Amino acid sequence: MFSRTTVSVARAASRGLSTSAASQARVCVVGGAGGIGQPMSLLLKMDPNVSHVAVFDLVGAPGVAADLSHIDTKATVSGHGMTLKQFTGDEAITNQDEYQASQFDDALQGCDVVVIPAGVPRKPGMTRQDLFEVNATLNRDFATAVSKNCPNAMVAIISNPVNSTVPIFAEQMKKLGTYNPKRVFGVTTLDIVRSHTFVSEAAGVDVNAINIPVVGGHAGASILPLLSQATPSVKDKLDAAKVEELTTRIQNGGTEVVQAKAGAGSATLSMAKAGAQFVISLIRAMNGETGIVECAYVESDVVPECQWFATPIELGVNGIEKNLGLGELDDFEQAKLAEAITELKPSIEEGVNFVNGN
Repeated sequence: MFSRTTVSVARAASRGLSTSAASQARVCVVGGAGGIGQPMSLLLKMDPNVSHVAVFDLVGAPGVAADLSHIDTKATVSGHGMTLKQFTGDEAITNQDEYQASQFDDALQGCDVVVIPAGVPRKPGMTRQDLFEVNATLNRDFATAVSKNCPNAMVAIISNPVNSTVPIFAEQMKKLGTYNPKRVFGVTTLDIVRSHTFVSEAAGVDVNAINIPVVGGHAGASILPLLSQATPSVKDKLDAAKVEELTTRIQNGGTEVVQAKAGAGSATLSMAKAGAQFVISLIRAMNGETGIVECAYVESDVVPECQWFATPIELGVNGIEKNLGLGELDDFEQAKLAEAITELKPSIEEGVNFVNGN
């Protein structure tokens, strides 16, 4: 059912990369010097569908770009933002806000896709509200910059909490008259990636062959993996207790990583893979390739109670070609859907109210 973009280091690192795609896509990675942004920028630099990677961040992007630019693939790279010396050293820039705004404008100019992993990562003990208060303002300002410089770009938002930051981004674009619901996406691909990994291990099926839709949102109970719709089917390989166990693990995958890193970070490498997969799917669809389906958190009326909801979507030249909806749910999934809606509604409302109240 789904398109699974495989980013193969062995293949991409070779000089004989395929150039059959209309590979002229310029991608800006907002937060490109961070824990997610750096490996994601690397994966994008190595993909033949990408012609340029613009790395933007508060500090460190020029160094990341210099490093990436030495890799022997055809995509060019530019770095935008302050060096550490320009931020705090002897070469510290006096008006840093003005400088950063100018650098961001340059990074966004002419971009086809903007992917946003920027923001404060989760730390042990951090509440969703703690995360919201910082990242909400950032994403509102990012929307303003995109509206100014590349309003027709596809925007893929990773910055947490996605359930709120994506509505914030969209509402700000609506205020500025630049919003297109077919072009703004919350990236939930990591939930699909985790589902494929955990379920394939439990069911003893090939991880490269399995496809599982994950709907709802991108936090806790709002995440609903539809194991009943897995292809190939795993119904005869998992009992009810195992399905519930796997659902809970998928919902709490982020927490699993945060706890394992013991305060040293959150899910960065797996998120970079998932984010790059989604961006590359967008580019392939923009280039005219058909039949590309990914799950994403988008504005729709699929679930009347929720203005935003992740579902499988078919991608096309102009973004969302078709929302494929929920499909048929079993009794367990129906019960979990109600929980997802309860979890998701206040987060959406909080995001919308943040913009309308500021």
